[in-house]
Amino acid sequence: MSTRMPAIFFGHGNPMNALTSNPWTEAWASIGRALPKPKAILCISAHWYLPATQVTAMARPRTIHDFGGFPRPLFHVQYPAPGDSALANRVKEILASVEVGLDAEWGLDHGTWSVLVHVFPDASVPVVQLSIDEGQPAAFHYELGRRLAPLRDEGVLVMGSGNLVHNLHTYAWGKHVPEPFDWAVRFENSARQWMSDGEHQPLIDYELLGRDAALSAPTPDHYLPLLYILGTQLPGDAVTFPVEGVDGGSISMLSVQIG
Repeated sequence: MSTRMPAIFFGHGNPMNALTSNPWTEAWASIGRALPKPKAILCISAHWYLPATQVTAMARPRTIHDFGGFPRPLFHVQYPAPGDSALANRVKEILASVEVGLDAEWGLDHGTWSVLVHVFPDASVPVVQLSIDEGQPAAFHYELGRRLAPLRDEGVLVMGSGNLVHNLHTYAWGKHVPEPFDWAVRFENSARQWMSDGEHQPLIDYELLGRDAALSAPTPDHYLPLLYILGTQLPGDAVTFPVEGVDGGSISMLSVQIG
């Protein structure tokens, strides 16, 4: 019988974390060393956000450099993890009431590989990505996470990659280290308390939470991967926060581990 895998939401932050050794990337590496080796990884990344639900089904997903304006070495990073067509079809089966397309074009975007280069640096674990349907409400994404929970008992690490707080308009791009904005701190603290208490509904209804939430998640793309991970929570699962911190004043690097 397979060991039940945890499900983990990673605050991925700046793509340069792929090349950097810092407290966040060192914590990601520690998570990888502590985990039982998964059979495969299913990642829901903020950066595959389109009006459809799709799952990558190719044998060798390409490494996508989906950004601009960064140093050339970042564009040379490759993460040659294999794909897993059996997992892609299993996801399609689990989500049968939703139309799920089998994708042969996308690959692994930086929301996935910038974290996994630290968690599993040898790229030996197969990786499949699940897209985020931009036309669906938050409750839809939470429900998909709930349906994906059985994968945890099948040796699959369900991984979300985004940021609980992600406001690039207020991000400090300079080299100084600013204090986190008060609204970012308040929203993260509230979210952590709800998660610790197992109260997911306020987080599903985050658009009703007022100014702090609106500033913390001005667009849904980086926030919604968290709801998939919360949806996989099973009775008795502990909730922990193995990575903490705020980058540039307005990017939460919080990671949330279920189980």
